[in-house]
Amino acid sequence: MQMFVEEVMELVELNPLRNAIVGLPGVNGLSTEQRKRLTIAVELVANPSIIFMDEPTSGLDARAAAIVMRTVRNTVDTGRTVVCTIHQPSIDIFEAFDELLLMKRGQVIYAGPLGRHSRLLIEYFEAIQGVPKIKEGYNPATWMLEVSSTFVEAQLDVDFAEIYANSDLYQRNQILIKELSTPQEGSKDLYFPTKYSQGFTSQCKACFWKQHWSYWRNTRYNAIRFLMTVIIGILFGIIFWGKGNTLEKQQDLLNILGAIYSAVLFLGATNASAAQTVVSVERMVFYRERAAGMYSELPYAFAQVAIETIYVAIQTIIYVLLLYSMIGFEWKADKFFYFYYFIFMCFTYFSMYGMMVVALTPGPQIAAIIMSFFLNFWNLFSGFLIPRPLIPVWWRWYYWASPVAWTIYGVFASQIGDKTNFLEIPGSEPMQVNEYLKKNLGFDHDFLIPLVIGHLGWVLLFLFVFAYGIRFLNFQRR
Repeated sequence: MQMFVEEVMELVELNPLRNAIVGLPGVNGLSTEQRKRLTIAVELVANPSIIFMDEPTSGLDARAAAIVMRTVRNTVDTGRTVVCTIHQPSIDIFEAFDELLLMKRGQVIYAGPLGRHSRLLIEYFEAIQGVPKIKEGYNPATWMLEVSSTFVEAQLDVDFAEIYANSDLYQRNQILIKELSTPQEGSKDLYFPTKYSQGFTSQCKACFWKQHWSYWRNTRYNAIRFLMTVIIGILFGIIFWGKGNTLEKQQDLLNILGAIYSAVLFLGATNASAAQTVVSVERMVFYRERAAGMYSELPYAFAQVAIETIYVAIQTIIYVLLLYSMIGFEWKADKFFYFYYFIFMCFTYFSMYGMMVVALTPGPQIAAIIMSFFLNFWNLFSGFLIPRPLIPVWWRWYYWASPVAWTIYGVFASQIGDKTNFLEIPGSEPMQVNEYLKKNLGFDHDFLIPLVIGHLGWVLLFLFVFAYGIRFLNFQRR
C-alpha cells in the first residue's frame, strides 16, 4: 500500500509537498492548484478505473492550469479513464484531451476523437457547408465554439445537432455503444457486499489516526487551549487561594461555591466555543471524503469525539492540579478522584455540546448564537445564582436539565458535603455544614453515585446527537 501511495505522489508531482500542511483555502497552507492536485491524488489512492472531474482548471492562472492538466494527462497515461468538463481551455490544454463530447442545449453536436492537433475535429466541422476554415495558429476550442454558435446556425440555416445525428460518426458511435453495452458470455453483474471497502473497525482506526494528525498539527489551537487552561487555573487559584480548607462562616461556604461555579463555567464555555471552530472546518473535509465513499459517518464522528476527549483529559489534569492544590481542598484519593471526574466530564460534555450544535446547524455563526442562548439558561439554573430550593417549583425541572448544575452539585457535594463541623450563620443558630448544604443549597453527599452516572449520560447524549446529526443532516451547498 505504501508503494502505491508513493507511486501516486510521484504521478501527481506531490513529493515536494510531502510534509506540507493543507491549511485553509485563502488563509494558509497549499495553493489552489496544489489543492486540486492533492484532491486528484486522494481519489487515485482508491485506484479507480474512471475518474470524473468538474472543471479542474477553474480559478487557476495559465501556469497553474497547465500543471493540473499535466497531472490529469499523467493519470490518463496510466490506463485510467478521466472524464472532465473544461472551460475556455488553451491550445495546449485542449490538445491534452483524446476525445470530445460537445453539446448545445442538451443536444450532442460532436462526439468523437480529437486527433493530433485537433485535426479530426477541425475536419468534421470544416466539412459542413458554409463553415469558415480555421486560421493558422488559432485555438481549435475557441474556433469550435464560434462556428457552432446559435448565430452561425441561424446564418447558415443549419442544425448542428441534426447534422451530427445523420453523420457517419454518429453511426460508428452507436455501433461502439452497442458493442460495449453487450456483456460477454458467462460474465456476471458487478456486486459489492458492502458499501465501503473497509469494515467499521478499520474505518474507525483510519479516522482516528487522521484526526490525531489533524489535531497534532493544529498547533495554534492546542497552544491556545493549554495556555488558557494554565492562565485561568492560576488566576482562579490565586483569587480563591486556600478557601477550600476554611469552613467556619457561611461566607466561607459561598466563597467555595463561587470558586467552583467560576472554574466550571468559564473554561467549559471556552472549550465549547473553541471546539465549534475546529469541527466546522473538519466538517467541510468530511463532506468531500464521504461523497468519495472513503468512510461512513459514525466512524468519523466517533474518531472526532475520541481525539477531542484525549486532549480534554490532558487539559483537565493540568487544570485540576492547579485548582485543587491552590484552592486547598482536602488531599484524599476519593475526593481528588471525584473532583477530577466531574471537571473532566464537564469539559467533555461542553466540547460535545459545541460539536453537537455545529452538526445541527448550517454554519458556525448560527451555531455560536444557539450555543450562547442555551448557555445562558445553563448559567441561570446552575444552582449558584439561585439555589435549587429557591427556584420556583414549575422551573425546578430545568435545574436538572442543566448539565452545569450537575457538575457544581457533584464537585461541591464531593468536597464539602461530608463535613460535620458547625457553621456560623449571621442571624441564626450555628448549623452543621452537611445539614446546611442539604437544607439551604440542596446538596446531598449521598447523591454522588447518581451524579456520576448523570454526567456519563450527558456526555453520551451529546455524543450520539452529534454523531447522528453528522449522519443525517447535510448542509453542503454543492
